[in-house]
Amino acid sequence: MLKNLLFCGLAFVSLALNAQTSNLPYYQIPDYPASYGPGTVAARMVDGLGFRYYWATEGLRPEDLAWSPGEEARSSMATVKHIHGLSQVIVNATRKQPNVGGEPAPETFEALRKATLLNIQEASQKLLTASAADLESYQMVFGSGDKAQVYPFWNVINGPIADALWHVGQVVTFRRSSGNPLPKGVGVLEGKKFE
Repeated sequence: MLKNLLFCGLAFVSLALNAQTSNLPYYQIPDYPASYGPGTVAARMVDGLGFRYYWATEGLRPEDLAWSPGEEARSSMATVKHIHGLSQVIVNATRKQPNVGGEPAPETFEALRKATLLNIQEASQKLLTASAADLESYQMVFGSGDKAQVYPFWNVINGPIADALWHVGQVVTFRRSSGNPLPKGVGVLEGKKFE
């Protein structure tokens, strides 16, 4: 009887944790599109970022977030905040909105992680159906008015998308250095978590 109760309790906790996790996108990478096109390729790049970010940040502890390789370097938390800012630039390009600064980032790690994943998901969904003409309209704009700096979508690819991937790799390295390596079974090639 006690074993059955213990098993049921553990099963409930496991289901509750999985339900919490499943509320966030990118536990696994979405199925790939049926055809190649400008938008589908760009969306897949963003999906790869989302999957890697999900697992790089899954299960980070306070000591992991505080870890830094040195006094002059960002901590893991500062790096996660930077990735959030990059995700904001990416999604703003697909929203056709300028980046004017002053947008407050979520305060807690959990809220920051969720906001970042949702930004990535929104950008991917918009890119998925984008034509070449749509991509031309997804400009990266900093500032407003006559002083705005405007860049084509090409710069979104080699700028914030590539930069975010770079920094996700740093988070993976930092968490390994703080004693909490990436969970076992994360298959970036397949975009799945293997048990």
